[in-house]
Amino acid sequence: MTLTTEQLAKYIDHTNLKADATEADIKQTCDEAKKFNTASVCVNSYWIPFVTEQLKGTDVNPIAVVGFPLGAMATESEIFEATTAIDQGAEEIDMVLNVGELKGGNDEKVLADIQGLADAVHAKGKILKVILENALLTKDEIVRACQLSEKAGADFVKTSTGFSTSGAKVEDVKLMRETVGDRLGVKASGGIHSREEALAMIDAGASRMGVSATVAILTGDDSHAKAGY
Repeated sequence: MTLTTEQLAKYIDHTNLKADATEADIKQTCDEAKKFNTASVCVNSYWIPFVTEQLKGTDVNPIAVVGFPLGAMATESEIFEATTAIDQGAEEIDMVLNVGELKGGNDEKVLADIQGLADAVHAKGKILKVILENALLTKDEIVRACQLSEKAGADFVKTSTGFSTSGAKVEDVKLMRETVGDRLGVKASGGIHSREEALAMIDAGASRMGVSATVAILTGDDSHAKAGY
């Protein structure tokens, strides 16, 4: 895979989901995203009004996570969080799968949860990604989660929150891409800290990546790498 820095930047959702992120930290994230013209800035929904203002006049999109990071939230609450974020400027929503219900075999509940979000997000003309949290799933459960996400009408499946036991793995990205084909996007997130790792995810089938180490990936300067997401 050969990409220019500008092309690679458009695969990146520049991310800051830390609990202790200050307004100054979020502004720095937005400034970096604008400098490199990334696909988006991905933040907790509280920060969406601020991020929307910071990104005004650019083609960098604000993204909000909802039900984050556990996915154990009532569907109605997730819908409220998502639609509020959209009304405040979010162009895409990254929801967390209800991992416990999936592992318990309650596929209809998982399907209904994702479908509720998909219907609400699509009614506003926006995009929904489903974070599977692969670190907690078997390979068969990853496939099932992808199939349920597609059936429910999601636009993307995503590997990880970046806040569990591990992040994106090349083999999981390949499995997700094989499962959804070209019908859905695949987002790799968590633990991607170098250009080499980013290109490996794209080679495996990722159409988007969630990273905080954007500057390090795009410049090759490891001093900018950040721990975590």
